Amino acid sequence: MDIQALAKDIPAQGEQSLEGIDFITNGDQYLTFMLGDEQFAIDILCVEEIRSWEQPTRIPNAPNHVKGVINMRGVIVPIIDLRIKFGVGENSYAVSTVVIVLTIEVEHDSKTIGFVVDAVSDVLNAEEDEIKKSPAFGGSIPPEFIIGLVNLEDAVVTLLNAEALHKIEKHQPNEGIQL
Repeated sequence: MDIQALAKDIPAQGEQSLEGIDFITNGDQYLTFMLGDEQFAIDILCVEEIRSWEQPTRIPNAPNHVKGVINMRGVIVPIIDLRIKFGVGENSYAVSTVVIVLTIEVEHDSKTIGFVVDAVSDVLNAEEDEIKKSPAFGGSIPPEFIIGLVNLEDAVVTLLNAEALHKIEKHQPNEGIQL
């Protein structure tokens, strides 16, 4: 056995062998999830964690889509049901129901919020030229929440804007509170 020959195949410190790794992409990656029968996606870099559904602590006078708050390692995280907020699907809580917790930098501050979805699907790699502009004919989701659409085999995935999702509606009398 020739030790010197084997040593030539070992990468030097700081050198990395990337041969055979297929997860590296030039495009952006999005976590896909289901709301009813529709498929959506969010920038994976904003995803802090995916949690199983647990009943949060209710907030008095909160809008119907604000399910409450949870304590996540000392951070109080508001939980929003996207199905109710966007009027998509039924708001039933099954075994597959999860909370996607996002953390995003907003005005030099980090903001964490959780979104209830029916199920998490997969990771989508999308090149910039694959993202199509959303049609302006209206719908249940306001356009400021949508980055664009991506064709995925026989389905269309709606890419959501994580920064826009962090903006909860301002408090209106008898409608809820601002988080």
